[in-house]
Amino acid sequence: MDERKDALPTEGSTKCTQKWKLSGESMSRYRLFLVLTVGFCILLVDGFLWHGPSAGLTATVFAWYALFLSWMGPGIFEKRSSRVLLAANLLLAASMALGSNWYFRIWNLLALVVLLPVHVTAGLGSRPWWDPWMLGERFQLLFQGLFGNLWACFAAAVPDKQSEGRPRRTMAVVLGLCGAVALVSFLLPVLISADALFAASTKQLQRFISMIHFSDGVQRLFWALVFTPFVFSLLYALSHPKRLCPPEEKKVLQVDALGFVLALAAVDGLYLAFLAVQSAGLFGGPEYVESLGISYADWARSGFFQMVGVTALNLSLTLASLCLSRREGRAWRALRWLCAALAGESLVLLASAAWKMTLYVSAYGLSFKRCMTYWGMMMMALFLLAGLWKALRPEFRFCKWVFPAALAGWLVINCVPVDYLVAKNQVDRYLSGESPTVSVNYLARLSFDTLSQLERLDGSRPVSDYDGNWDYHKTALSEELDSRRVSARAQCSDWRTWSLSACLAAGDISHDGGPV
Repeated sequence: MDERKDALPTEGSTKCTQKWKLSGESMSRYRLFLVLTVGFCILLVDGFLWHGPSAGLTATVFAWYALFLSWMGPGIFEKRSSRVLLAANLLLAASMALGSNWYFRIWNLLALVVLLPVHVTAGLGSRPWWDPWMLGERFQLLFQGLFGNLWACFAAAVPDKQSEGRPRRTMAVVLGLCGAVALVSFLLPVLISADALFAASTKQLQRFISMIHFSDGVQRLFWALVFTPFVFSLLYALSHPKRLCPPEEKKVLQVDALGFVLALAAVDGLYLAFLAVQSAGLFGGPEYVESLGISYADWARSGFFQMVGVTALNLSLTLASLCLSRREGRAWRALRWLCAALAGESLVLLASAAWKMTLYVSAYGLSFKRCMTYWGMMMMALFLLAGLWKALRPEFRFCKWVFPAALAGWLVINCVPVDYLVAKNQVDRYLSGESPTVSVNYLARLSFDTLSQLERLDGSRPVSDYDGNWDYHKTALSEELDSRRVSARAQCSDWRTWSLSACLAAGDISHDGGPV
């Protein structure tokens, strides 16, 4: 009697078995996608983690969408916003294999870190894509997907007929082994460097590890297997969604508009005075500025970054005033006009900053930072126009239009050969005699796109090079260009670091280091 009683399944064991059972698809399909997930994780480690944001990341993102589409089906791209995000993410990933500017690569990587989770979890969230609070919700869903179904990988890997609790025990064993290997691989080198006697005693072990166990390929495979349960967990969560409940409608905090009216009136008055002084400097010319004891060059190159920051603050003040004020009475009407005036003054401030930047560029030429400043001012002007329209039409959804515009603007600047334009401007100014110097060191290290323009200069021109020991030595420009082309050819020799920019710059290098 006792034995039969013990053999009966308890309520807890039934729940455990149901909890660890995969549902909705055949086991053969789960195992197929488990193998594909392992392959994707190998590509993720080998193509991206080992080589950084380059062509390897391009292949990784395209492979992810191939895996994602085959897992979820084409229905995930029915909405227009989903198709737009798909195109944007693929273009950002493709830019890694096109250009060689590391500033763009790092910022594109950060953009992908944000946009990929937003896109993947779009079907699970309750907030629309243009809601600023959407980001927190989507990343919450991402972490739930990555960590909430780790058992799914091991449940798909074990046989169908299994004893109760086997997936849980399998996962515990595999995770324990992975943790043991990771800890030993970290602690062993530390202990070896900490004690010479221990290092001498473990020479044979070190030789074995270096030859077999911790070779480069084994390390990559190890990390790919570590990432596989998390990626498969995310895929399982996406196909078996637990959607968040729509957020409760909370009453938005609104205050009397009079307080904002007083603040905006003071700010508008201050900007009017500032613009009057700026207008005197802009239209009075060098004579007026120098009559005040200020160098015209110093005046021209100062303040544009501060003005861009001020316009960003003005836009934030405008949106906060319009969103937090009660929409009633004469104070609300006055607030809208003051917000419109502030947006207009901000546009004038931005135009003044652009004018001063142009004066500075005409004297010193273009640089990467100055080009990006121009782009930033154009985007800020677009945002201010949207803020002005919201002041005139309070029902206008600012974020719904600004977010796509910001993404489109970033994709456009990625298509502009900024480094090439900077190098061409600097070299043209030097060869025409407009500028007495050209910063060869700066241009040569921007990206491979500048090499074709630097070839127009005298190859015997000396270039300062830092050797890592706080000493600088002179090399000829031709040698520096050959060195950069050798680096370009090295990058093109591996598909994971290949880029169109490096391929075009590689050229032919002779055996003695000079061009053929």
